[in-house]
Amino acid sequence: MVQRVRRALGTRSVGHTGTLDPFATGLLIVVVGTATRLARFIEGCEKTYLATARLGVSTGTDDLTGAVTATSDRTVSDAELASALAEFLGAGRQRPPAYSARHVGGERSYRLARRGQAVDLPETPVTVHAMNLVDRDGDLVRFRTTVSAGTYIRAIARDLGERLGTGAHLTELRRERIGEFSVEAAVALDAVGPESPLLTPRQLVPRLRVHELDEAAGRAVRHGRALPWLPGETGMVSLTEGERLVAIAEADAGWLRPRVVLETA
Repeated sequence: MVQRVRRALGTRSVGHTGTLDPFATGLLIVVVGTATRLARFIEGCEKTYLATARLGVSTGTDDLTGAVTATSDRTVSDAELASALAEFLGAGRQRPPAYSARHVGGERSYRLARRGQAVDLPETPVTVHAMNLVDRDGDLVRFRTTVSAGTYIRAIARDLGERLGTGAHLTELRRERIGEFSVEAAVALDAVGPESPLLTPRQLVPRLRVHELDEAAGRAVRHGRALPWLPGETGMVSLTEGERLVAIAEADAGWLRPRVVLETA
């Protein structure tokens, strides 16, 4: 996707804020030019997915691309399914799929798994903010979930099957939202070009507090100098001049210390 956007916009300065599995569809936020420096502030946002899991069939990759490893003909009632889905809500821990981009000894986990090596990834903390059953057609279960960054929906499908005693794998996945950004507002990949409407850098970080700079403060920030700030206040702050985002600063011990400067002197 990054390569295609580079060609479409005629620039090398393109990045992304979080990958999707090859079989998945939906929202990908691509950052261009100086906005590539803001990717880290988007990567940590919660994400909403529409997913379909097939009960009764487990695969080596936890999705439809892998070989079948086990099957079950156990019948699951609607009440059992609703109860199992509800158990995912809240803070918990998740074992990432073996076929994932996590690093193991300096190498991607999926590369080791493809070579047939056993991969045992440690559990990681995740939070499921919302989990709703959309519909069910026999062994196909469609659900919508909002999760913290780093949560694998394939692993949710796998764990759902384990909790129900049937096994399961993910058959469809669509990312609908990243933080405040919705797929309905996205541009289709084939429509990306020099005339495509782009969000401004300031629009990319709507959650950050905003501090408007005067002329002297603007000069100081462009040179990377800290500004006096409210004692005891912490967190990241957008430093702006009108609608222009000049920098992102971190509030620390009574100072705003620039961490990302988009406009230099």
